Amino acid sequence: MIEKLITIFIFLAVYALAMSRKVKIAYASVAGAALLLLFGVISPQTALLQTIRWDVLGIYWGFMMVSMIFAESRIPVWIANRIAMRMGTERYVIFGLCAFTALISAFMENVGVVLMMAPIAIEISKRTKTSLVPLMISVAISANVVTTLTMISDPPALVLAMETGMRFFDFYWFQGRLSLGVVTLFGVIAALMSLLVMFRRMDKKVSMPARCIKLDYVPLAIFLAGVAALAIGPYFGLSPGVVGVAAGIASLAAGRSKAKSMLMDFDWNSFFFIMGIFVVIGSLEASGLLVDFVGAIGGLGISDAAVLLALVIWISVAASSFIDNVPYTVLMIPVCMQLAAAVGMNPYPLYFGMLIGTGIGGNITPVGATANVFAMGILEKHGYKVKLKEYMKISVPFSLVAVLVSHVLLQLLWL
Repeated sequence: MIEKLITIFIFLAVYALAMSRKVKIAYASVAGAALLLLFGVISPQTALLQTIRWDVLGIYWGFMMVSMIFAESRIPVWIANRIAMRMGTERYVIFGLCAFTALISAFMENVGVVLMMAPIAIEISKRTKTSLVPLMISVAISANVVTTLTMISDPPALVLAMETGMRFFDFYWFQGRLSLGVVTLFGVIAALMSLLVMFRRMDKKVSMPARCIKLDYVPLAIFLAGVAALAIGPYFGLSPGVVGVAAGIASLAAGRSKAKSMLMDFDWNSFFFIMGIFVVIGSLEASGLLVDFVGAIGGLGISDAAVLLALVIWISVAASSFIDNVPYTVLMIPVCMQLAAAVGMNPYPLYFGMLIGTGIGGNITPVGATANVFAMGILEKHGYKVKLKEYMKISVPFSLVAVLVSHVLLQLLWL
């Protein structure tokens, strides 16, 4: 019991400090992790070998290096120019950028996508004289909203596939019905359309003349090779972290004249925050708090399938705002199975609803998903201090629209 109280206190303190931004977020999470190790809530071996997701850190470091040389390649300038020329006004420029972000994020790690899109967002911000804040927030949440669009979009989708035996195309047609990927697609479209409503007053005309831009294709080749390796690597036992580190080393080699400055300019604050927060979240699981949480859901005694679906979806949204979605998914799959058996329903709508909720729920706070943390780090590097209220003014409506549309479709198609 003492361990659980210590864990809850440290967990809340770390997140309060991180969201307040009154101290460097790395200090908050690393200090929290150190205290949890000191109190014996989690062992150093568990923290290093099981809790810290080295693949995510490898992808982050590597694709940040790619992002740096990508920014120098003039390709972001070219893409920004094309989006701005075709979209006409500020809000449509943001919409086009986010739609493109969502598309590529369906096939690669969303952290890598945010890092790839950041130079493009920065270039658009400069050329349209639009604040970088709505651009970067919108890019981050658009990268996260597609976590269940494909089997390889995010680790929880792969966890579900491995636990249930679902294959790639089962995400689109399964048991004679439209499946998770299609339901997610409609939610994504609705969420992207909500950006047009939120930014409806951003109607300044954007006029960017066509320009002849000399491009360096080496960063693009490294980027495309990295994306392809992330997409097909799991089928050949290739670790995403190894892909990220390899892409980073290739980027340092390609930009060797600036390699030292690339390493110095890397966002180490966000890197160490994520490392520490993995330990803090892992302590929730190690102390038994996550098991208590999912056990409490199972003990509610709900017998109506529709109410049960709603409960699983929206509790997952709330929980994922603070809890890492991978351990949550692993714990919730058997819980969903038990809940479905208790009321005599198909477990798959509960699986799908839980996965949608936990995938999109991380969008709600700046620290709810790794990609959000890195997006905030990029904004801070460019002189922007984003308040929680300012962030949530965009993230909450966007996320709620995506989940609500997906919820309605699951209700209609699967119950």
